[in-house]
Amino acid sequence: MSTNDNVTLAARQTESIKIDNLLINFTTEFRRIWDSSGSESKPAAFWRPAPAPDLLPGFFPLGDVVATGHANINDQRVVMVVCEGEQQSGDSSKGPALRPPTDFEQIWRDAGSGANADCSIWRPIPPEGYVALGQLCSNGCDKPLLNTVRCVRADLVVLSNISDLIWNDKGSGARHSFSAWSLSPPDAVAGEIHFAPGTFVGVGTYNKPATHVTAYSFRMQIPLQINPPPATPELSENGQPLLLEPAKTTQIAKLPWFTVKDPDLRPLEQLRTSPFYRLERTDQYVLVGYGNNENAENRIYKWTARRPQSPGNLEEFSRITTIAIDGICWPSRKPAMFSARLNKRFTHTELSGGWNGPSAVEIVTIVPKNKAVAAYELRSTYRLLRENNTQVSIEAQYIDGNSLHLTEYPPEKDREVNTTPQPVDDATAADTTETEREVTTSPLPETDLPIATDTAP
Repeated sequence: MSTNDNVTLAARQTESIKIDNLLINFTTEFRRIWDSSGSESKPAAFWRPAPAPDLLPGFFPLGDVVATGHANINDQRVVMVVCEGEQQSGDSSKGPALRPPTDFEQIWRDAGSGANADCSIWRPIPPEGYVALGQLCSNGCDKPLLNTVRCVRADLVVLSNISDLIWNDKGSGARHSFSAWSLSPPDAVAGEIHFAPGTFVGVGTYNKPATHVTAYSFRMQIPLQINPPPATPELSENGQPLLLEPAKTTQIAKLPWFTVKDPDLRPLEQLRTSPFYRLERTDQYVLVGYGNNENAENRIYKWTARRPQSPGNLEEFSRITTIAIDGICWPSRKPAMFSARLNKRFTHTELSGGWNGPSAVEIVTIVPKNKAVAAYELRSTYRLLRENNTQVSIEAQYIDGNSLHLTEYPPEKDREVNTTPQPVDDATAADTTETEREVTTSPLPETDLPIATDTAP
């Protein structure tokens, strides 16, 4: 993961991403290894991440970085570095997250290029059970030192795709061809983020390789904090209940800064001020309808329940933040340096009809004589927050049709309640002639009953 910007990273260590016993952090400090000055190829330079020991002690690069042009990239680019952490799962049989390579294989030498300095490119050979996620450049023909770079345990990564050309040595005059390519991860599965390390894949040809032995990205679960849901509301008297029950934050997804587009911050400012964002889901029961049957016979009540979710609102949220909260993968533009997909339970796409359901449903229920009945649905509100608790973008709301809850007063403990709401046709959702879907507390009778029609309060 790397990005260009002109904002200096604040001189402080940010919270690391933890994947089992692997720690991932970011640096904007680099050491120039070689550039193409003196050759006839397009300008380019190879840089080695050099995290400050006082800020990131024990952190190592995964490989070098290729940048077009010869300009200094310090404080202009951010790239990942890694460190061994404590075992999170308690399963020490997996072994260390990181190990140095056992050797190096030469990929290219610039012999004959006419560059001002000699250069060679090397692929780390990982120990068994580990993979290399980058390559190294040497200013000369000697192998890099084994302790220069780290290889990563294979269960922490996922195979990735070769993406765009970064640089090749065409015109350099070197005896052998060379090209350097970026990586892009595959689409993430539900609840995961896949992100490329920001290194390069170098090959001894100008042709784009279909696959490569160092083409890997990191794979992590999206940290998800789950709190108990709000208690279902119950009528305690015949009086009109409140429209809204108390809201409760039930789930919080913790998203690394690079998965979020913040309209008010540049990428390096995000890393400095908000290395993680919180996508919070707040759940709240909303009153759909209330009926107090004071008659001496059963009575039918009908209410229209509107849905707050809309394609326009969802598209606006995603356009501003890039985050997709309808259960699909983001970002939408490919290739990209990462892919992410939220957990289906978090996004209400596991059991419900999803975000493209009807804009309204009609609820019909029979209220027994001398009874009061209230119908509630659970509304979820999604908010994206920075670390300082300021909100990013607009809110997005959703009502799950499976969450309908009926409560009556006085209660009848042994009476079974059957709730099966049906959608109203979108074309007629705002009209009183919408297709009805019955929600019954008992089978509808053969005889006619008085009907009370109302919309949601």
